[in-house]
Amino acid sequence: MLRVENLSKSWKNFRFEGVSFEVKHGEYFIILGPSGAGKTMLLETIAGIFKPESGKILLEGKDITHLPPEKRKIAYIPQNYGLFPHLNTFENIAYGLRLRKYPIEEIQKEVYGVAEVLEISNLLGRDVKTLSGGEQQRVAIARALVLKPRLILLDEPFSSVDPNMRGRLMREMKRWRRELGFTAIHVTHSFEEAMFLGDRVGVMIGGKLEQVGEIGHVFSKPKNEMVARFLGHENVFEGQANGNTVEVGGLKIEISRTARGKIKIVIPPESILISKEKTTSSARNNFKASIQSFEDMGTIVKLGLRAGGLNFSAYITKASFIDMHLSEGEEVFISFKATSVHVFD
Repeated sequence: MLRVENLSKSWKNFRFEGVSFEVKHGEYFIILGPSGAGKTMLLETIAGIFKPESGKILLEGKDITHLPPEKRKIAYIPQNYGLFPHLNTFENIAYGLRLRKYPIEEIQKEVYGVAEVLEISNLLGRDVKTLSGGEQQRVAIARALVLKPRLILLDEPFSSVDPNMRGRLMREMKRWRRELGFTAIHVTHSFEEAMFLGDRVGVMIGGKLEQVGEIGHVFSKPKNEMVARFLGHENVFEGQANGNTVEVGGLKIEISRTARGKIKIVIPPESILISKEKTTSSARNNFKASIQSFEDMGTIVKLGLRAGGLNFSAYITKASFIDMHLSEGEEVFISFKATSVHVFD
């Protein structure tokens, strides 16, 4: 549907370089990364606001790299929504249709239709300056979708609303996508938005798209240490591999593939099981550890553990933490499967 090939652009303090990815028809694609990674500038370049220094943008097989924004059939929703303060809600949504000289009857039909789906029919006569952040967000999305674009670009769409409204809008975005069937690229720094909404994700760090893939695969199997650290993985270790084991911090950790020499591994904290007694299970990695710290995170507790010369982070449910009467300094056993140990390529 959309193909970006080796795209590069610099502007002020921002730069992205050699970015390549594809978005399939009907897909909700997330570009995830920290502030300053170049995510917004990439989105604006796809929209046609910036001209790239190199590379191509192809939409449905057609090269649109140098087309003006209005000829791309792409809708762009900026972070501040970009609503016209002198127009009411109806006129904001109808703006693009009027530019295209749609008949008034068709404008009314299209505006009322999209407003009904987004549940803002009661706001059509309102001054947009009187709308809440969540209402303004719906109007901005309605204004984009009423034009039936091939692709919709959303720049941090939930950053200006409170947490409760953010959760509601995320759920509604899923419904709107299901009912209207649009294709989207959504820029965010929120892991929650990526995991809840995305089909696939591209992780962008320092102006480079470091990894692209299915949401679950990218989060569980980061491509390199940079991606792993950004995604919150703390159990990242470097050791010496010899076949199916890695020696690190005085421990021999079994892995599910063969490797030789110096390698880096990551062990997701949710894959580590905690017990007060050594157990027999299918997990091939079993070590004695001491609890160094614990952090209450609501329904789960994050444990800081020391095994051999390594510091591990692990998650346990609060109920299990209470039932096991765990405390700092206590010795426990940790176990994890060889298949849970991800080796960086």
